[in-house]
Formats: sequence, C-alpha cells, structure tokens
Amino acid sequence: MTMRLDERSEKVLFAIIQTHTVSNSPVGSFKVTKRFSFNLSPATIRNTMAELEELGYVTQPHTSAGRIPTEKGYRYYVEVLLKEHAASKDLLDSLYKKLRSIEQDISKMIVETSRELSLATKYIGIVTPPRMEDIRLKHVRFIKYDRKKTLCILIYEDGIIKNKFVALKGVRSHRQLERITSYLNNRFSGATLQEIRDSIMSQISKERIVCDRLITNALLTFKDIISREDEDLLGGLTGTSNLPDFVDIKRIKDILRAIEDKHLMLKLLDQIRASEGLQVLVGLEDIIPQMKEMSLVASTYTDRVNARGTIGILGPTRMNYKKLIPIVEQTANTLTRVLMEG
Repeated sequence: MTMRLDERSEKVLFAIIQTHTVSNSPVGSFKVTKRFSFNLSPATIRNTMAELEELGYVTQPHTSAGRIPTEKGYRYYVEVLLKEHAASKDLLDSLYKKLRSIEQDISKMIVETSRELSLATKYIGIVTPPRMEDIRLKHVRFIKYDRKKTLCILIYEDGIIKNKFVALKGVRSHRQLERITSYLNNRFSGATLQEIRDSIMSQISKERIVCDRLITNALLTFKDIISREDEDLLGGLTGTSNLPDFVDIKRIKDILRAIEDKHLMLKLLDQIRASEGLQVLVGLEDIIPQMKEMSLVASTYTDRVNARGTIGILGPTRMNYKKLIPIVEQTANTLTRVLMEG
C-alpha cells in the first residue's frame, strides 16, 4: 500500500507533474506559483520540492534547474492523486459506429481500434487479439491448392477466421482430405487450442492410432498449425512515428526494435492480460531495458466467449495520464460492448 504524503507535498507534486507534462522542462517554484493558487510562498514551495526530492518523487537535472518527476513520482500521481475523468463522448460514439460497421471481421476491428487510439492520444496504439489459448475452435476445413500445398481454414467461435497454407503428408485424393477434415471436426470442435494440443500429444504418445498413418500425420500437422496461433500477437500496432519526446535517433531505433520484437512485447503484454481491467505501468525498463522512460496505459477487453485481449498506448513517462487513462479504459469498454453485441 502506498504511503500518503502530507497535503502540501501532494499539491506541489501534482503541480510539478501537471506543469512538466505540458512543458517537458524542469519546473521551478516560480512556475508553480504562477499556475496554481496554493497560497504558499515561493520559499515554502522550494522547501517542499527539496523534501520531495529527498523522498525520491522528483529529481533536479542540475543545481540551477527546477525539478522533474521521477518514475516513483509518476506512480504516486497515477495511484493516488488522479481523479476519475470521462473520455470524449464524440470519440467513443465514432469508434462504436466504425466498429459496428466491421463487426464481422475482428481483425479489422482490432486494427481500427489501434488506429483510432493512436490518433486520439498521439502515441503508439496497441491492441492484441483475444488470447488464442482461450478461444474455442468451431470448424476446420482443408482445400487442396496444388500438389504440395493445402489451404487450412480455421473458424473460431468468436468469429475469427484464419487461413494458412500447409503440407499434408500422404494426402493424394479429395476423399482423404474429407476424411481428415471430418475426423478433426468431430474430435476438436468446441475445444480450446490448449485442449487440442494436450489431446493430440496424449493421443500420439499412447499410440492409439499409430496404425493410421494418414490421421497421425494430419494430427501432427494440425498441432503445428495451432501452436503458431499466438504468433499474431500484435493484431493492431499504429502510431510508431509518435515519439516526440525522443529526439535521439538511436533511442527511437532502440524503442522501435523492442516494439517489433514479438517476444519482448509478449512479455510486457502478458503482465496486463493476466489481470482484468485497467493497469498503468510507469517505467518499463525493468521489463524491457530498451523501454527506458516509457510507460504503458492498458486495459483488457473480452469477447462473447470471454476470451481476453489487451488494448493500450505506449508513450513517454511524462504522458498526460489524466487525459489518457479514461480514453484507454473506455475504448476497451467500447470494444467489449461491440464484441458482446456481435
């Protein structure tokens, strides 16, 4: 539990963060007294700033400068000082209408949500699809494409459709393809991907069907297909040019490389997806070293089969949390609403 500061310290910390968010420069006592009516003298504010620095909530870049918030200061601001605000009704209404117009295609919905989030916040919008492990398979179909390739169509209960080209060993006729399709649908329709994987491994390890080489090969191929489903980690990622705080080209390249690394992003987003609702991660350096001075405001959303995805914005630690937190939270609620109604 966060230890509360006294009222005067909280007011000064709030003022420093609000001012720094706008100016992106150190904040001195003169700026605070000019912008906020505390009925405190500049000397009192200076002393309070010094106390906040000793406690680790602000820091002074050099002796002649004012103070800037630390990650600890931002965390206190987010956890204690911020009051709940509503996002723009026009923004949410517009998003709702756009999503309803494409509700049959969840992939398009995810990309559109990410794009709208980036446009509204001017930061990087991230939306991941509902966790594939939680989604249940509705139907699988195979269509022969040429001598070596077969098109596999996966249809999930929440409306997601995936197409993949595969090589099915030993399949020489349309009748064999129908037999494989019928077997997989009868056995796995309604099961989650994890249940399917576990069942295939158990079945093959017990050698119950080792005499049927066609089905055994099909099961191994099918296991490989669904094992790659979580590769589509970043269903929507937009606004990667929105990094105004980082003029250093090397820093920008490091951040973009980290964003493009699916394993790093999965590590980050798994922390969000493991818990329901809104989360604010102030300072990501402990999770992803390249993300120094970056923060994530994110929330989970769910579809009608209760599979959970993640929506969020990635930006500098000094982002305007007061404005952005309600945008992310209510955008997630809007996406959930559309998916539940679809």
